[in-house]
Amino acid sequence: MLSLIRYLKNNKAQSVIAPLFKLTEAIFELLVPLIMADIIDIGVANADSGYILKRAVVLVALGVLGLACSLTAQYFAAVAAFGFGTSLRKDLYRHICSLSFSEIDKSGTSTLINRMISDTALAQDGVNRFLRLFMRSPFIVVGALIMSMTISVKLTLIFVAAVPALSLVIYIIMRADLPRYKLIQQKLDGVMLSVRENLSGARVIRAFSAQEREKEQFYSKTQSLKKSQIEVGKIAALLNPLTYIIVYIAIIAIIWQGGISVNLGGIKQGQLIALISYMTQILFALIAFADLIIFVTKGNASAARISDLLSVKPSVEETAAADVTPVENAPAICFENVSFAYSQTEEKSLSGISFTLNYGQTMGIIGGTGSGKSTLVNLIPRFYDATQGSIKIDGVDVKEYPFKQLRGKIGIVPQKAVLFSGTVRSNMRWGNENATDEEIWQALETAQAKDFIEQKSGKLDEQVLQGGKNFSGGQKQRLTIARALVGSPKILILDDSASALDMATDALLRRAIAQTGKNRATVIVSQRASAVKNCDIIMVLDDGECVGLGTHEELMHTCEVYEEICLSQLSSEKMGGESA
Repeated sequence: MLSLIRYLKNNKAQSVIAPLFKLTEAIFELLVPLIMADIIDIGVANADSGYILKRAVVLVALGVLGLACSLTAQYFAAVAAFGFGTSLRKDLYRHICSLSFSEIDKSGTSTLINRMISDTALAQDGVNRFLRLFMRSPFIVVGALIMSMTISVKLTLIFVAAVPALSLVIYIIMRADLPRYKLIQQKLDGVMLSVRENLSGARVIRAFSAQEREKEQFYSKTQSLKKSQIEVGKIAALLNPLTYIIVYIAIIAIIWQGGISVNLGGIKQGQLIALISYMTQILFALIAFADLIIFVTKGNASAARISDLLSVKPSVEETAAADVTPVENAPAICFENVSFAYSQTEEKSLSGISFTLNYGQTMGIIGGTGSGKSTLVNLIPRFYDATQGSIKIDGVDVKEYPFKQLRGKIGIVPQKAVLFSGTVRSNMRWGNENATDEEIWQALETAQAKDFIEQKSGKLDEQVLQGGKNFSGGQKQRLTIARALVGSPKILILDDSASALDMATDALLRRAIAQTGKNRATVIVSQRASAVKNCDIIMVLDDGECVGLGTHEELMHTCEVYEEICLSQLSSEKMGGESA
């Protein structure tokens, strides 16, 4: 938890005021037993109703002042805790957004969400309780011991003997629970992953009638989580009974020894009541402290997970502070002996890739599943960094560009079409936030999406549900292509982004992109030979290596892999180089 204390820097005053008011409340509370002793030993003993009434007014005043201090402390502790949570979430979200695809792949989306929501909430709750109770409880214990000594040092020794025993119980339970709380959060990650997969893959699960199997797997994960939580609960449940046993043994000892002392005239009856009151205050203070320890332990486990995430360094970092000047007449894209391996494996996904693509040219990338096509295009906008070799855009290494400038040159349409809740217009403006309706319609027309958007009642104001669920797969792909075109990118990357389109629509789309991209470099990744056969350059990938680079006609004679793909997909009539 201490590693995250810096997130209280914007609430320093509240972090000091809250415990100070709690200390003030504790002082008022410690005075109550002494006043009660005076009422019994002086007012009741002498039948002085006036004295009793005056002392009662003082008790009420102390209660009101204590309540006011408590409410003030609660308010400032809440403000500080929520400030802490807000700062932490902002920083954590910013950090997650700075991570490259490598770190996100390694951590997993469900884990990142859990740390953003559940772990942050537990850490925030821990801070809130810490500010309210951490100083108050020890102060009550110490203060009660000191006040007891003013009454009877001998009887106070019973307190002194009880406190270490109570502290030992708290320490043992805290030590046993801490690793288990970490395990619970890890299992919660697994439950969240299961929920996320089941919700996003609901159609697939039902298509394969796998509901019962998924229910069983989810039940197994939740039962494991439940078992761990019950185990922690059982250990934590020992806290109150053990502390109560120790405290009430101490109270019995005080009453026994105190009664003897009262009979012998060592102390008065009111003072004995005060001693018992102080012992009770110690009891409640330690119980509150024990509860605090449980919540702080949970918060500490979550804080450790958050700290672990914050300590992850992005493998792709922005090093350039200012925009760079492109080299005049340089190629749009230049790969020089580029190799790449994912962090989880030593095996290379790409090996020795070299090519040059100029503006006005279109490059097709084709190959079998897992050949490295998507990996290659993800290196261009620096979603990943190449392990070896260099990648240049406009003659400048991509590592020398600020992210905004580099990715501002590139319009990329990923394999999975992703739309965001809002309207069609708001989704299109992701490519250019200042785009006019005319520019949006032009992009929709090029992407073959204009017709079905015009048929919508809202047209550009048509609502897009979460994930674009109110559009078909082909419609979503065309909308994501239009979104990329709205930004007028100098480099357009289509990563198998027309897989859901029929052959006729795909052909119209490619023709429209070619007609509007005279000054643009276009990269088309596809499984279809018809989608790339008319490209100026075609790269054939096989197991991460370039096994062919040239035009369709050249590769048909020089690349066996490409020839096999074409023979399996195209008729002999189309293989002659006829436009699709």
